[in-house]
Amino acid sequence: MDLNALKIFVLVARSGSFSAAARDYDMPLPTISRKITELEKQTNKLLFERTSRGCLLTEAGQKLLSYASSAMDIINDAEQILLSSSSRITGHLRLTIPQSLEPWWELLRQFQRAYPSIAINIHATERRVDLTSESIDVALRVGTIADDSVVIRHLMDFRHLLVASPTIFASAPQPHKPSELKEYPCAAWASVTGARPVWMLGNYACEVPAIFTVNDYLHLRAGALMGEYITELPSFFAAEFINTGKLIALLQDFPLPYSSLHLVYKRQGHISAAARAYIEFCTDNIALLSDRCFVKNHP
Repeated sequence: MDLNALKIFVLVARSGSFSAAARDYDMPLPTISRKITELEKQTNKLLFERTSRGCLLTEAGQKLLSYASSAMDIINDAEQILLSSSSRITGHLRLTIPQSLEPWWELLRQFQRAYPSIAINIHATERRVDLTSESIDVALRVGTIADDSVVIRHLMDFRHLLVASPTIFASAPQPHKPSELKEYPCAAWASVTGARPVWMLGNYACEVPAIFTVNDYLHLRAGALMGEYITELPSFFAAEFINTGKLIALLQDFPLPYSSLHLVYKRQGHISAAARAYIEFCTDNIALLSDRCFVKNHP
């Protein structure tokens, strides 16, 4: 099997299309197309289904990628052994993170400054993608993970907070118990249209009287800052604004539950030098995020 064709196959699979691979890796598109055709003839298998939006791996292509991807990463790592500086680690890193996890971008910027030769491709989504079929090196995930096929690296725990702008209470008192929330406009995070969100406030399950739901905490925070409603935010989205008085933390005697933040990667197969560098950097520098959870005078 042509090793160069196999490398190009991996590049196309990771890029999602022939044209994207040509652009990302500065290769002539006809060369890429020819090498993939040669590989398909050698294996007597169709490896990609061509579509108007790119290409999708066939079942045979997914099987080949599960082995070829690790092989290419091992070859790349062998080259890294000859490099004396960690900042010279090269390669491509394919990540997925929740689409509204704003504070994570600062950590990513610092990682890129530390490892400028690693090219990063990020798929921002709330969906839990399949790491193998979508060629993801490392995923950042929130909440409980029940999957024996992945390695889970716990990063931190954080609490959600119930918040609102002080302007909401200019002519009305703040709520002192969950049952009083029905007297105020509320908004909540929800991933499914028509969902009826519930806030666990202490031991009290409160069905949210939501006038607005969205699967994006940035939008919820923007509305809260404008005084439109009470909402729930992760502490690293809210702490800065609570500490400056732009938001108020509500019902502190009825705390929302903790959530966990993890890095997740495949249990089987080789972990590239770029992925290892990212995992260790995030673990060592998670204080960049956890420090943003601190709320003054908060239990």
